[in-house]
Amino acid sequence: MSATPARFTFDLDLGRHNERNSVVTESGLAQMLAAARKEGETAGFAAGEQSATARAAKQLTAAAEQLAGKAAAMAASIDDARRQAIWESVTLARAIARKLAATLIAREPEAEIEALIVDCLASLNAVPHLVIRCRPELADAVRDIATKRIAASGFSGRLVVLGDPEIAPGDARLEWADGGLARDIGHLEAQVDERIAEYFTARGIPAGGPTENEP
Repeated sequence: MSATPARFTFDLDLGRHNERNSVVTESGLAQMLAAARKEGETAGFAAGEQSATARAAKQLTAAAEQLAGKAAAMAASIDDARRQAIWESVTLARAIARKLAATLIAREPEAEIEALIVDCLASLNAVPHLVIRCRPELADAVRDIATKRIAASGFSGRLVVLGDPEIAPGDARLEWADGGLARDIGHLEAQVDERIAEYFTARGIPAGGPTENEP
């Protein structure tokens, strides 16, 4: 009796195996896609964040430059306004001072001459004569003033008062043997103008005003 050889079988259902393999492949693919999507989103967010940061930095830089420009322009404007205010104030003060001086001289032309005589007599010792030159119309009044001042000072020299039409009202020249003293309103005004010009120059202000060089 011959034994029937047993048929070698594999415990494998090919159909079901293929289905199982297919399911595993799709799941893995889904995971791969999900991972790729997540990675892409992360990379995109990072790139977007970097781009936004770059844009913000650029905008901030532009804003800072614009602000700096405005600040510089504002500072320049303030400096210009300050120089203009200084020039106007000094110019106005000079004009007022000249007006007041002219008014006072016209009202009391002998007052400044008397002050000059007092200053002169305080330093004169053993001088043989004193000559006073002034406007012709003021000669008599000046002679009376000088005589009174000399009497109070102890000056024993000779007094001479001369009228000079070349001398401005309120001005006078006092002369003695080895010296002299003068009051010249024109010279005083020139000195004042020189000091004012130096003041303007030190502060970068043109003599004609801050707007002098504007087009």
